[in-house]
Amino acid sequence: MLTKLIVLLVGLVIIGFIVWWFFGKHEAAEVSADVSNDAQSIDVEVNGGYSPETVVLKQGIPATLNFTRKDKSSCLDRVVFSDFGINRALPVNETEEIKIDTTKPGEYQWACGMDMFHGKLIIK
Repeated sequence: MLTKLIVLLVGLVIIGFIVWWFFGKHEAAEVSADVSNDAQSIDVEVNGGYSPETVVLKQGIPATLNFTRKDKSSCLDRVVFSDFGINRALPVNETEEIKIDTTKPGEYQWACGMDMFHGKLIIK
């Protein structure tokens, strides 16, 4: 009887964690790019996801996102900005500079090559 109760409780905890993981509201780090010499850039680390997940850029100032992939999984070996027509390979432990057109304000998404991990780009 005690064993069944323990199994039931462990199962409920696992189900609760899964629900929280997939449906819970998670805080995403939001970082504004540094602007200097009429250009802006921001570093994004790729390691089990993107850090920061949300990047804020100023409209009309040339921008570069510097992606550095630490994660060796094949899922994160590409970054795709479908709104900008960008689909770029991310070599492990190398920085890949991606130029972003900041002429149009709005919110844009980026994702890994398998569309499992996402980030958000806000131009304002």
